[in-house]
Formats: sequence, structure tokens, C-alpha cells
Amino acid sequence: MRRRQLLQSAAAAAFAGLAGVGLGGAGKRPPNFVIVLCDDLGYGDISLDGKGLIKTPAIAQMAREGVYLSDYYAPANLCSPSRAGLLTGRYPVRTGLGYEVIMQKDERGLPLSEVTIGKALKPAGYATALFGKWHLGHLGPSWPPTKHGFDAFFGIPYSHDMKPLSLFESHAGSDKIEQGPVDYPQLQQAFYAHAERFIEANKDRPFFVELALSAPHLPEYPHAPFDQGTVAGPYGAVVQEIDSIVARLLAKLRALKLENDTVVIFTSDNGPWFEGSSGGLRERKGGGAYDGGYRVPFIAWAPGRIAPGRTVSSMATGVDILPTFLAMAGQPPLNGVTLDGKDITHLLTDGAPSPHEAIVLFDNEVPIGIRTQQFKYISAAYYRGIKLPYALLGYEELYDVKADPSESYSVAVTHPDIAKAMKARLEQAHAEFAAYRHKDIPPAFKALHEMAEHMQD
Repeated sequence: MRRRQLLQSAAAAAFAGLAGVGLGGAGKRPPNFVIVLCDDLGYGDISLDGKGLIKTPAIAQMAREGVYLSDYYAPANLCSPSRAGLLTGRYPVRTGLGYEVIMQKDERGLPLSEVTIGKALKPAGYATALFGKWHLGHLGPSWPPTKHGFDAFFGIPYSHDMKPLSLFESHAGSDKIEQGPVDYPQLQQAFYAHAERFIEANKDRPFFVELALSAPHLPEYPHAPFDQGTVAGPYGAVVQEIDSIVARLLAKLRALKLENDTVVIFTSDNGPWFEGSSGGLRERKGGGAYDGGYRVPFIAWAPGRIAPGRTVSSMATGVDILPTFLAMAGQPPLNGVTLDGKDITHLLTDGAPSPHEAIVLFDNEVPIGIRTQQFKYISAAYYRGIKLPYALLGYEELYDVKADPSESYSVAVTHPDIAKAMKARLEQAHAEFAAYRHKDIPPAFKALHEMAEHMQD
């Protein structure tokens, strides 16, 4: 009897301890945070079971040691708005960056008034850095990223297919911005090397690092010795390199004995572009509200905080990361800031239901879809280069995304009450976000839109 009582007491103590660290509050210091953000990595581009066309053993191991969210949505289906949403916890339309992506001569940028993850964690004593792709403004007051709560930045201002391209480095408290040439095949390695040095230098204090890889965005620049000879070609080689970077990162955290004090997130800014796999999901990057552009891989790794080896289907979105990090760091919610994101700590640690009743999906600045845990309502699609509202055809598109993840068959006729309720949610979103929309097309896109209209004529 006494032995049984001792075992029960020990089990209870272990459970209580795990529950405490799971909420991010049991350690002697707040947890470190690392986000590995890929560029255009598709839902099907990683292989968690070893059966995919691209072998990603390190990412699969990360998932076995952490939690995989099967129903995670990027903040947008395009790069700049998605990155704005991730860093601010707000739908991109609120930040002024909900329309298309920032081009070379585009003067838009993330407003300095926005509170990024870097800014939000500063009061808790975090060292903060961003290494890799920024793409949130490189002209005017928004540049460089060290104006947005980051102590250090090393990276590129936009996608690596845009020219001219240089590497930049800056540090908080200094007006000096160093500029250098780009070695494309070495680019991801350079990003990681800077991140690793920053982690080593700040191992004795809490830190936040965003490792914003510019791959596998096209064109591919494979780094030797990764194999281009597979059926996935150069794209597969680039994803293999990403996998190796994940392996090095987790090994480094273990070598520094930081694994129990660090939360690592692996995800993508949106779905795949002209190459890559959407994993059977409909459409791709930029494809309206369909899952192929929005739904991307998401793994959270935090030994001792997150129980290993679980897949959670509760829906989540990239705007949830900021409030979640704040909660894990023991910080209060942001004061005076309207957040669209929710704290998903319990979703990650306990597999709890999503804190969202619904997630709004945008086509640029316009709400075009609503996702609940089971259903998705979509108001328009693209056909032959034209955005085509389904209402013009007399259709309603309601998908049971749990039963039909490929969004192939509308159930609006068989679930008219749900379709009506979802349509009302979408109309409410239109009303809520109308005031934030641009009144005119940003100048960088006027010529592009005029060209498109001319081609349609």
C-alpha cells in the first residue's frame, strides 16, 4: 500500500511539473523562442513518415519530439502580408500591408507604430534578432528591421528572385547599415550561421530569433552536397538543405543545454508557388481562400514543455504566435493593441480546442473565405485570370474540410443553415475590415494591373 501511495505521489508530482513547464512558467527564466520561417514551402513538401518525394528526416524527428498542427493557416497566402501578420498578431489588412507584396520601388512598409514580437518581448529582457528575408519595407522609415524591436539583422530586403539584391546587416542603436554581395548557393547557410552565433552569444539570457529562410522560393539555388538528381530535382535539394539546417539548429540547442528552455517553431509564410507540393490541397500561393495557398506545415518543438509525438487538428493561424509567445513568457497581453491572434498555448501543450470560432481568409485586403473547425465558406475563385464571385453564377461554395480536405465538393445544398451562417460571418468580416483597405491600388502595382487589363482585352 505504501509503495502504491509513493508511486501515485511521484506521478502526481511529475504531472504537475510537466503541466507547469508546459505553460511556460516553471523555469527559472522565460523560454527562448526560435521561428524557422520558410518561403513558399508547401503543405506536402515535408515528409513526416518517410514516404514523401522529398526526404526530411530532421523535420520528421522534430515532429516526433514535438507537436504537429495539421490545420494551421499562414496569416496570408502571399509573402509580405503573411510576414506582417506573423510578427504583429494582426490580420495584415490592419497593418497597411494586406495588398500584394512589396516590390523594389514600393515605398510601403510595416508602420513603426506596429508592435512586433521583438518589441513585445523586450520588456521581459529578451535579446531579439531576425536573420534572413525581411520583405516588410526597405525604403523610408520602415527600414531596417532593427527599428522594429530587433537587436540585430542580417539578411535580404525581399525575395531572392528580386533584383538588385544585396545582403544587409544592422544593429540596434546604430545608424550604420553594412551592405555586401549575395552568394546565392550559400545564402541559407549564411542566414543560419548568423543565427547560431547570436544564440551562442545570448545563451545566458532569454532570446527570440526569427530565422527567415528565403528558400525554397524560386529560383532554386541548391547548395552542395544536396542531391538534385531525385524526382524532386533542384527544389528537393533545397528542401533537403532546409532539413539539414533544422538538424543543426536542434543539435546546437542541445549542445548548449538549452533544449528545455527553448520553443522552436517550424513553418512557412504561404503555400507553394510554381513548384512544390500543396499535399493534395486545392490551389497554390495566391490562390484566394483555398487551403493550398494558406495551409502550411507547422511544428512546435519544446522538450519538457510540449509532450512529444502528437498531431493536433485544432485550427490555428500565424497571427496566434505573438500572443502565445507573450503568454509563455509570462507577459501580459498588449495594451491598446487590437490583436486578431489568440493564445494557443493549451492547444500546443494539451491538444485543446482552437480558441478561434472562425479564421478569416483574405484575397489581398478583401475577406474571401471563413474557416471554422469543420467548414469553409468561400465567396469567389480565379478563372482564366479573372476573380469570379460565385454569386454571379448562382453558386454557393461550402466545404466540409474535415471530410473533404481537397475542397472538391460543396455541401451548401445539404447544409443550407450552415451556409447561411457562414455567409453572415463573411459579411461581418467585410464590414469590420472595410475601413482598413487602401482607397487606391499602391503605385507599384498600377502598371501591373493596367497590363493585366490590357491582356484581357
